[in-house]
Amino acid sequence: MTGGNGASPLLVMAGIVKRFPGVTALGGVDLDVLPGEVHCLLGQNGAGKSTLIKVLAGVHQPDEGTITWNGEEVTLAHPQAAMDRGIATIYQELDLVEGLTVSENIFLGQERSRFGFSQRSAARAETAGLLERLGHPEISPSTEVGQLSAAGQQIVSMARALSRDARLIVMDEPSAVLDGGEVERLFGVIRDLTAQGVAVVYISHRLEEIRVIGDRVTVLKDGRTVATGLSAKETPTSEVIRLMTGRSIEYVFPTRGVVPDGEPLLEVTGLTRRGEFADVSFTVRPGEVLGLAGLVGAGRSEIVETVFGARKADAGTVAVGGRALRPGSVGAAVSAGIGLAPEERKSQALVLGDSVASNISMATLARFAKAGWLDHTAEHRAAQELATSLELRPAGVAREVRTLSGGNQQKVVLARWLLRGCRVLLLDEPTRGVDIGARSEIYALVRRLADDGVAVVVVSSEIEEVLGLADRVLVIGDGQVLHEAASADLDEHRVLDIILKGDAA
Repeated sequence: MTGGNGASPLLVMAGIVKRFPGVTALGGVDLDVLPGEVHCLLGQNGAGKSTLIKVLAGVHQPDEGTITWNGEEVTLAHPQAAMDRGIATIYQELDLVEGLTVSENIFLGQERSRFGFSQRSAARAETAGLLERLGHPEISPSTEVGQLSAAGQQIVSMARALSRDARLIVMDEPSAVLDGGEVERLFGVIRDLTAQGVAVVYISHRLEEIRVIGDRVTVLKDGRTVATGLSAKETPTSEVIRLMTGRSIEYVFPTRGVVPDGEPLLEVTGLTRRGEFADVSFTVRPGEVLGLAGLVGAGRSEIVETVFGARKADAGTVAVGGRALRPGSVGAAVSAGIGLAPEERKSQALVLGDSVASNISMATLARFAKAGWLDHTAEHRAAQELATSLELRPAGVAREVRTLSGGNQQKVVLARWLLRGCRVLLLDEPTRGVDIGARSEIYALVRRLADDGVAVVVVSSEIEEVLGLADRVLVIGDGQVLHEAASADLDEHRVLDIILKGDAA
């Protein structure tokens, strides 16, 4: 077998099947990757992408099928076997140790030593070279990883892959936490790698990225390959969407309702946290969607987390229905009717080993308590009603929430606050890592909540998403409000112009 450029594939996965109790995650997947190409792996959440790359990484063993590496059929019995072959994986949920330094994370398991003595200075020097190669020389090898931003941690994970002399690097949603400039630097690194013959398997829900960086595309649906070897640059987006979903979906947003006149439900006045943001003020009326637009690191997440009480403000007030909340108190915010769906849903919002039902009910347990005991029947009934209403897939609420796709996990977080009956909903990157079909469902749900009188605040790094969902937009830069306008009066170019100029208007 040879590729279109005459090269033999570096990797061939043929007829891969993987079963778990009660479910077939992969029902026959074929994938071949050429040296020096960017092969994009696409599919809706739940299509089998994560399971496939875990098979390639040696985390899971296939029940059927073969893996051929550099012309030789191989068994990747464990992750070290994959790494020894030159296969490195950068997962969407980064597996870094926050208490260790950058260099310690990069060389964890492959520590530099001589005559039995650790060579930390050599490791730091190699780390500095890797970070320079990635365009981030400002990251110190001696910094603890837990002190870095999400984007900084992504860069460290990439540097670790590069340190292992990988011949194939799997990148699972690598741009999800990066801003526009960082994505361009990422693409520059990928181009440098492929020019040296390194192959990249690139997974992203941002279809516009595929056309920019990809060479060929494989599409998975329901655990099977439905198309492979497609040209990333020539295949129409509409065709890719049709293959992913089995139907045609327009990338459109729900029709906006008319925001009713009335007093603001949420009032934020002069909110300040030193070193993060300063003098932020805004209001949101019932039935209104307010969008916060800005680049990664602008302070948007910090603002909504402070409104929710997860961070304590140094100055300013947050009021709901005219009543000021106690600063830095999540309990006070929840009691007042505020709910938060945070950016990092797996680590900040969900208990992955617990059931869907318990994750939905955790903000409303008192409702199901009887004489000190939890009424599990009532809890499951309420959770099941919401799961059905939100078209959760699979619909059963007894399964562990970790088994759900990203889009369905996000629905679980939203269901929690629907059950609570919150009046103000803060959504931080609500469609991060969510496929295009599930995005449309979440967009419709957000609009439905607003139409029911909920005041909604949406944070998104995708300017198109903010403008499409919100009635009104705040442009945030360097921790301050740069501009406020109706979304109809803005476009993507105008927002970027405001951000790049950095002047409050």
